[in-house]
Amino acid sequence: MSSATKNVLAKVQRMVPPMLEKFHKGQLGRVAVIGGSEDYTGAPYFSAMASARLGCDMSHLICTPGAGAVIKTYSPNLMVHPLMRQSPSPHLSDSTPKADTDPKKIAAGIIDMLPRLHVLVIGPGLGRDPLMQDTVAQVIRAARDKEMPIVLDADALLVVQKSPELVKGYKSAILTPNVVEFGRLCESLGVKASEEKETGKVEALCKALGGVTIIEKGGKDFISNGTTTLVDDLKGGKKRSGGQGDTLTGSIATFLGWRKAYLDGLWDIGEDKISADELIGLAAFGGSAITRECSRLAFAKKGRSLQASDLTEEVHNAFLNLFGEVDGDESGSKL
Repeated sequence: MSSATKNVLAKVQRMVPPMLEKFHKGQLGRVAVIGGSEDYTGAPYFSAMASARLGCDMSHLICTPGAGAVIKTYSPNLMVHPLMRQSPSPHLSDSTPKADTDPKKIAAGIIDMLPRLHVLVIGPGLGRDPLMQDTVAQVIRAARDKEMPIVLDADALLVVQKSPELVKGYKSAILTPNVVEFGRLCESLGVKASEEKETGKVEALCKALGGVTIIEKGGKDFISNGTTTLVDDLKGGKKRSGGQGDTLTGSIATFLGWRKAYLDGLWDIGEDKISADELIGLAAFGGSAITRECSRLAFAKKGRSLQASDLTEEVHNAFLNLFGEVDGDESGSKL
């Protein structure tokens, strides 16, 4: 890795909580992933498990009842809440309760959970069902009103594409589009940038959205809010299987949970305090670094057969490689 990446990782390490006996359940991150539908149960699971494996205290998953029944068989470690609803089939519409077709009423149950959470991930396995999309739009508004950090990926980015005002100017939002999604966002917002600067397009898109943080994924990850741009040049694996972006969203969410613990002063962080805004970019960088290292480790073992679940198994190893163990004193120094 470059010296610049090493320097950024050293800053990211400062927001990693030490393991102190005085902490209690929930202080080091309460994360919820909103997604999971009839056709997509893997993506939200991989995101929520990455968050849990990296070290958040409580990992929730909010999905449809059908998805929830399946996801519960994957692991007993996640708290699954079947609060989302999909549009009913036409031949069943007459028998469907009205509350199950009103996005405001569906969202209300999720919004009631927000005081119990620190961070939301929205999008993994969401799909393009209009009722699902309208529901998360309501949740995004409520999370923004509460100044809760949100990570938006996959089909939640379609919601942003259609209604950019939902996140425009919200500096606690992180978007993680793939190449196609990035292009669609640029097109919908009329973003054009000189190709002379490799970070020009992501910076222009961030500015068009009023300073949100965006990760432009590629051979190197460009992480920008339009003003400050970080470049993650860690080596990843060469297999581009689906689902690796879910490790990214879950990992970012845990770093955002740790950001809150850092800002709350739960341990001795010294006098040189990192600002709340800078910590957003560092959380995105930390998630990017963990994901790329997971990919590298998994590819070394699995090669062409690599799947998203292989990254899940490498989250802790990736953390140790990048940050080492963190001891139990107040300084949070490494062993």
